[in-house]
Amino acid sequence: MADFDRNVLEFYQLSTPFPTEWPAEKDKSDNSDSEQELSKQKINRRKSRYQALERAVSNRASIVQGSEKSANGVSNLVQRDEPDPLGTSDSVVRSLKQLGVPVQDDVRLRNRFLLSSTSFSPALFLSQMHATADTDSLLNGLDILSKSIDQKSASLKVLVESNFERFVRAKATIDNVYKEMKYRGAEPPSPSRGRGHSRHPSKSSFRNSSGGAALGPNPLVAPLLNDTRKKNALVKESDYGVMGIKTPLLDVSAKAEDVWGPALGGREKEENLKTVSTSLDRFREYIEASSNIADSIRRKDYEALVEEYVRARRFADETRRLVEEFDSTPPSETEMYQIVLAARMWYDVDEQIQLFKRDVWRRLTSLHNVSRAETSVGQPRDQHVELISLLLELGVDDNPIWVWLLSKYDYLKGKISSTSERAKVEIEVLRRRLANADKAPPQAMGTYLRNLGRQSVENKVAGLDSAEVIELWEKMLAFLSTLLSAQGILGEVVEFWQTVEGFIDGKAQKSLPTGYNDESRDHHQLSQQGTTDLQKGTVELVDMIRSHVFEFFVGAPPEDISLLFSPLPPSPGTPKSAGLPPNRRDPRFNFDANNLPPPSPKKGESWEKFAFWPPTSNSISGVHYLAKMLNLVGSGASEMASVAPVSQDDGKQLEMLKTLVGAARDRAATALCAAWNRDSESVKCVEDWKRSKDMGDVTRMPASFAAFETALLSGMQKILYIPEAMAKPGAGDIVLPPPAKLLQTVRGQYMTTLYKTFSGMVENAERSIKKADDEWTTDVDMTARSGSEKASLAAGPGTVDAGDRNVRMLLTLGNLHALRTKVVPSLNGQFENAFSVKLTDESKLIKDVLGQIDARLFQTYTKPSLESLRKIIRAGLADPDWSSPKPTGVKPYVYEALLTLVLVHTQVSTTAPSMTHQVLSYLLEQISRELLDGLKARTSGFDLGALMQATLDVEFFAQTLSQYTTERASATQSEIYTMLDSKTDSQARARLQDELPGMREVLKKLREQSRNEFACFKRPRRSPNQSSSQSQPAPEQPPAPA
Repeated sequence: MADFDRNVLEFYQLSTPFPTEWPAEKDKSDNSDSEQELSKQKINRRKSRYQALERAVSNRASIVQGSEKSANGVSNLVQRDEPDPLGTSDSVVRSLKQLGVPVQDDVRLRNRFLLSSTSFSPALFLSQMHATADTDSLLNGLDILSKSIDQKSASLKVLVESNFERFVRAKATIDNVYKEMKYRGAEPPSPSRGRGHSRHPSKSSFRNSSGGAALGPNPLVAPLLNDTRKKNALVKESDYGVMGIKTPLLDVSAKAEDVWGPALGGREKEENLKTVSTSLDRFREYIEASSNIADSIRRKDYEALVEEYVRARRFADETRRLVEEFDSTPPSETEMYQIVLAARMWYDVDEQIQLFKRDVWRRLTSLHNVSRAETSVGQPRDQHVELISLLLELGVDDNPIWVWLLSKYDYLKGKISSTSERAKVEIEVLRRRLANADKAPPQAMGTYLRNLGRQSVENKVAGLDSAEVIELWEKMLAFLSTLLSAQGILGEVVEFWQTVEGFIDGKAQKSLPTGYNDESRDHHQLSQQGTTDLQKGTVELVDMIRSHVFEFFVGAPPEDISLLFSPLPPSPGTPKSAGLPPNRRDPRFNFDANNLPPPSPKKGESWEKFAFWPPTSNSISGVHYLAKMLNLVGSGASEMASVAPVSQDDGKQLEMLKTLVGAARDRAATALCAAWNRDSESVKCVEDWKRSKDMGDVTRMPASFAAFETALLSGMQKILYIPEAMAKPGAGDIVLPPPAKLLQTVRGQYMTTLYKTFSGMVENAERSIKKADDEWTTDVDMTARSGSEKASLAAGPGTVDAGDRNVRMLLTLGNLHALRTKVVPSLNGQFENAFSVKLTDESKLIKDVLGQIDARLFQTYTKPSLESLRKIIRAGLADPDWSSPKPTGVKPYVYEALLTLVLVHTQVSTTAPSMTHQVLSYLLEQISRELLDGLKARTSGFDLGALMQATLDVEFFAQTLSQYTTERASATQSEIYTMLDSKTDSQARARLQDELPGMREVLKKLREQSRNEFACFKRPRRSPNQSSSQSQPAPEQPPAPA
């Protein structure tokens, strides 16, 4: 029953046994098909020279039952179904249908399973039809196939044998007809001479003939050259009989084409052009998409670019869906235009977009090489967001957010390493140059201290040290600033983490597009592993900065400077054109193997173990730059600790940051204390024996020393406590208070500096400057001064005679007095406020030391005058003519002694006015003591004349020097009178009372006579409106010499 149904369906060409409507293909009969095919063949008759044969074949009925027609209507021998050649089934189509292969609807697929088709595929047939067959069944099928082939071969052999005579007669008939047409009824020419019998077959035999049918000689022999009928003969030379009319026909065809071609083809062209114009008008915006995108890329109008790209992509997707909807129905002409146009348009657009995306990727990964200054001036800071948004809009496979963050991490990592290593080597080169240079003389330090006293450190740093040292300090500061400042690499790392944090939290993605049909939404979220990697990468960047700074402060100076032999390494992703040209590189850092910078000499200097301290640098420039550098370290460490991955770590990074700050502070303080101690020995060089403008009786030494110590204490306080860094939130956990040991070191160094300064002042006063080999010679000292300072030292109101030792003594005493009363108490107060300590014991000790130094210098200064006075008094009292029966005046030694005091008064009052009272009071005390000792030395008693003479001498001294009388001098004078009274009898004492009025008159007369000579001893008169602030308190009396 199944075979019957199948045969019915095949006969009526139906797809189902019970159709619901008349099949559309049945509306056209075979005759109509033949008529339409004939009309088409007439129209396209020039397309094939075998039209007649095709028509004849197509008009015939199917030769084989069940055969099909080809696309052009010609029947072929391919059947609709056939049995299995291997004998397993009587219907291949039914078996395949049972196996689920849709061969009923697809003719091409069905033909690949039919043995009668030329597209038969044995491999496909076996893989589908016999997919489950075993070896035995396949061998059985092979036997059946072989027998079938043998049977068909035998049938063909019988057919050939039975029809052989027919083949021969047909061949002879064809040859005769061809000869008649070729030679136009004439006999063909015979050969020129006969040929003997040959056992070999002739060339025209059946075996060797091209057709395989001729048995005798080939009658088709070319005609002679002089045959007049050759023109119309059916030979190749005459183009088979059409040569005579070919040329006229071609001419007529050309004329007809010229005349009727435009008229006949105009309508067709019009229809084609109209169709093209309509399609162009309809799809104009898509046709112009490629040029619009190119123009948008050129103008950098990315919004228009995205709009055009989305429109083109939507059109391409719509066309692609349209193509997928086509099944067996061919597309219309408009749809065909749309398909072709969409394919061409999308090819151009996609090619441009792919090139543009590669350029955007390159710009995104190289965006980090643009300096922050350039970005802030010419371009927006969030340019990466613009590029990421653009890539998300265009659609990419890789996550642009992750790619940009990873490239930023690689860039920062390379930048930290290359910048640090290069800067350290260049710093070391400058250190070696300074270490191998000549050491500056001590007078240079005096010049720097005087500059410090004249102006603030912040106003002019260049005058605080040599230009080479300042340059190295600036380079070190620039190195740390590049690493740790908010505008440097640390700022970039913090900004990098803020960006990462924004992407991790999802805040930064809110403004990013999701792309075409939300295809880029997956790129908005970072993976968990990516988030962890970014956090670890941020911690690694922070640790790299910390380790480089720690090595700079704690490590020894680098020995390897081979990095200078290679060119500057480019930053990661930096194009070659972005590097500095060779002519802009500092030539001092261009070295070769034959010109190596010599290593630093090992002389036991304190700076040799510090990589951050310039050789021969003084403490003034050191404290100025170290305070700035420690501020950068403290602020940078606090900033690094505020980064979330660092603060959320296990605490190891925070401890390392604390260690960084503590180690840098300890090393900086240690290096500064060593330089402070060294410079305190050179403070004496600041003494130029010029009067201070503020205080006339002292030199500029106290003010310079005060400025020096103030700068050191202020800078040291900034180094130890880093107050500017403490203003940052959370800095208290990283910048810890300085340890007590370090404070004690600074305290001890401060006291040492004071003692060395005092010692240097005494040395300045006591040493002679007249020796040619003395470092304090004026010529040597003048070498460290400018021309204007030399001129002012030679002449001017502030100039003193520095060659006079007594003048230096007096000025030094005045300086010590200023230090004891003003400078040192002020410095002690500053130290106590800066470091929160009390210097009670130290203040007392300093006061005692200053008192001892003052007494020592005072005695040294007064000793020559005192010796001179002692000789004068002793010689006067030992004179035999010292006493007379009734004296009428004082002895000459008294005038000589007072004139000596006049000289002392002149020197003191003109050099150090504040010391006048102190010096003359002390000398008056010593004169009184010398008078007492001299009078005691007389072995004989005092008669009235001697008693009167002694009284006149003592009273004249006392009254003339009454302004400088002290309690000690008064007590000594009373002791003299007591001694005189003890060595005088009662009679002389009684007579003395009678002589006292006369003695008063004598003293008065002597005072009047010597008023001009001793006017300098007279107490100056003061006007009533004179300010009491101008009066100076009486100086402290030095202890009496033993």
